[in-house]
Amino acid sequence: MHFGYFTLSDNHYLNNPRTPNQFVQDILAEAVLADELGMHSAWIGEHHFSTLGVLSCPDLVLSNVAARTKQIRLAPAVTVLPLHHPIRVAEQWATLDLLSGGRVDFAAGRGYDRREYGPFKVSFENNQSIFEEAMIVVRKLWAANEPISHKGEHFQFENVAITPQPIQRPIPAYIASFSPPSIELAGRLGCGVVVAPFAAAMTFGGLRQVKELYYETCEANHNKPARLMTSYFVHFADNPQQEMAARERHIRYYKECVIAAFPGDPATAPPSYRYFIDMVQRLKNVKPEDLTENSVLLGKPDRMIETLKKVESLGFAEVILYFNVGLKPHPQVKEEMARFMEEVAPAFR
Repeated sequence: MHFGYFTLSDNHYLNNPRTPNQFVQDILAEAVLADELGMHSAWIGEHHFSTLGVLSCPDLVLSNVAARTKQIRLAPAVTVLPLHHPIRVAEQWATLDLLSGGRVDFAAGRGYDRREYGPFKVSFENNQSIFEEAMIVVRKLWAANEPISHKGEHFQFENVAITPQPIQRPIPAYIASFSPPSIELAGRLGCGVVVAPFAAAMTFGGLRQVKELYYETCEANHNKPARLMTSYFVHFADNPQQEMAARERHIRYYKECVIAAFPGDPATAPPSYRYFIDMVQRLKNVKPEDLTENSVLLGKPDRMIETLKKVESLGFAEVILYFNVGLKPHPQVKEEMARFMEEVAPAFR
C-alpha cells in the first residue's frame, strides 16, 4: 500500500495570522519534501474565494513540484470539474503529464461549496449532470489520436484535438466520492475512486461498503476495477496532553472550515447533496472524544499501523495523508511527515 501527501489548504479560521500566500508557499515546500521522504504522490485540493481552502490552482503548484522532483506522482484533490471547460482541463493536465514525464494522476469531483459556483455562473443544482459529461469529454480528448466532435447537453464542439498529448495513455483517472452515486459513476466510467473514510462511514457504512458497491458496479458495466484510494487526517501524539490538543485542533477544522462549506441547509441543498444535511448535523455536535479511526490517524505509530492494516486488508491501494490540517505549524507538519515515513510506512513495504 502506497502513501501520499494531501491537503485542502484549509485556512478559513478566526483570528488566523497565517496569510493565504504563506500557506501556499508552505504547501509547495511540503509537496517537495514528500518526494524527498519517498512518498508516492502529492494531492493538492482546489478551492476558490477562501471559502475553506486558499489554493485555487493546483495545476500550477504541481507544475512547480514537477520541476523540483523526479519520482512523486502529481494529482489534484480534486479538480472541481463543473467550474471549468473540459477542453481546457484536458489541455492543462496533458501538458503537466508531458512536463513531468508521465507522473499525473487526475482526480475530479463536483465539490460541495455553493459559494464557489456563483461567481463562475455555473449551476450548483445541476452540477451532477455537468460533471459526468465533462469527465467523459476530458478522457475522450486524452485518448483520441485525431480530432473529435462532441454534441452533449452542456458541451458542444467540432473537430477538436488537444496538444500536447499526454505521455500516459490513458492518464489514470479518479472520481472523488462522498456518496453511493459517485461510487457508481466511477464504476460505470471505469475510473478509480478516492473516498474520505469519515464520509463513507456517515453515508453508507464504511470503506468495505465502498469497495463492494464499486466492484459490483464495475462488473455490471463490464469494467475492470481500477485503484481504490482513501484519505486520512494525521496527528501524532505521544501523551494524553498532546492527544487532547490534536483532537481540539481537528474539531476546530470541522467547525470553522468544513461546516460552512458543506450544503447542510435543508431549504437550499440540492437533491444530489441531501446526504450532507445529516453529515453537517453530526459535525456540529462532534466532540474531541468522538474522533475515531473512521477519519483520523491520531496517537502513536503502532496505533496508526493498526488502523491502516485494516484499510490494506480491504484492498485499498493508497492512502493520502492530510498532515497540515487545523493551522498546524509548518515545522510540525514537516516533522510529522518524516516521522510517518520513518515509523509507520515501513510496516507496509
